[in-house]
Amino acid sequence: MTNIVTNKVDKYDVIVVGGGMVGAAFACALADSRLRVAVVEAKSPDLQWPKPAYDLRTSALSRASQRILESLQVWPHIEAMRASPYTDMHVWDASGKGVIHFDCADIGEPSLGHIVENGVILAALYQRLQSIGNVQLLCPATPRRLTKALDGYLFTLEQGQTLQADLIVAADGARSWVRQAAGIEAHIEDYHQTAVVTNVKTAQHHQYTAWQVFLPTGPLAFLPLTDGYSSIVWSTSPEHAQALLAMEEDEFKTALETAFAGTLGAITQVGERGAFPLRSLHATHYVKPGLALVGDAAHAIHPLAGQGVNLGFADAACLAEVLIDALAQGKHIGAFDVLRRYERWRKGDNASMLAAMSTFKSVFTSNSPLVQLGRNLGFTLTNRATPAKNFFIRYAMGLVGDLPKLAKGV
Repeated sequence: MTNIVTNKVDKYDVIVVGGGMVGAAFACALADSRLRVAVVEAKSPDLQWPKPAYDLRTSALSRASQRILESLQVWPHIEAMRASPYTDMHVWDASGKGVIHFDCADIGEPSLGHIVENGVILAALYQRLQSIGNVQLLCPATPRRLTKALDGYLFTLEQGQTLQADLIVAADGARSWVRQAAGIEAHIEDYHQTAVVTNVKTAQHHQYTAWQVFLPTGPLAFLPLTDGYSSIVWSTSPEHAQALLAMEEDEFKTALETAFAGTLGAITQVGERGAFPLRSLHATHYVKPGLALVGDAAHAIHPLAGQGVNLGFADAACLAEVLIDALAQGKHIGAFDVLRRYERWRKGDNASMLAAMSTFKSVFTSNSPLVQLGRNLGFTLTNRATPAKNFFIRYAMGLVGDLPKLAKGV
């Protein structure tokens, strides 16, 4: 990694602002292209491995995301560290009898996806990045000024370095500095929920199943990790979340067992707890001439369907494909018509997923008896309608729609 202080202007074709999972994946997708790429990241990632404790934050990687990471030569690094496949999903409504069960065997797949710690994904991506000759990592490096130039942008860092590029790619998260500096607005919806996260071990094995119960205050998920551990994501009211964080360990175990109706028996071990507020975000535009947003910089979503990073990886794969196609056709990679192809490709799909998650959140936190009856009936009917259920499985796995080449294994 490089941290250079200089008064000269360093020229790149693409500057990726944000070296998190999506930004690093996008840079990997440009490996061995003619593009000179810089990745600007404020915090040095913790790449130490092995680690005795599981990360608090995990991702449910879809089959499409797995294919993307395989295509980027990243997946073997993930498998060498720690990843847990899940073959089934079991979802139910605590206020009724509605249940839906998804099984990978129903669609002839070996799994529905994998639960992987975010730290593992990032470490694997950086292992790959460090072997790519046309990508330079600038870390730690903090943005200070973004200036539109005649052709592209000038990008000034707090460390004193000035960069120039034909294209700036914002992968710097939901509070994106680049999005704000570029004057791109975003529609934000506060879910009025907080996600409490931790890792637990239960008396009964998770059976490689992703379990989720919809409680009156929000969904509670037990996601399978290795060695019989589960990653917990409990979305609830901010007040309840604070109470859960303040509990003694035994009290928290009891609360968790009760909320989960003892589905996997007693909670025998519980790790560190953390929490983060939940909201949705969607940028009004994904692109401007010489600039594009990917991942949470463009959209943020409720974690109840585990689609956040999967949407981001799809963004990264699609934008990389658009740029490589533009190069092959002799087009300028920062041209608005080139970048609009990426926006048209991704914005509609992301908007549909955001709308669906907002609807799910509203429906499953409603205390109306009529709504409760309707959602339980919906679960029951969907569980019986095999074609519809299998379509939902394939959609959640990212195997439906206009897929980028990397998601097809090309």
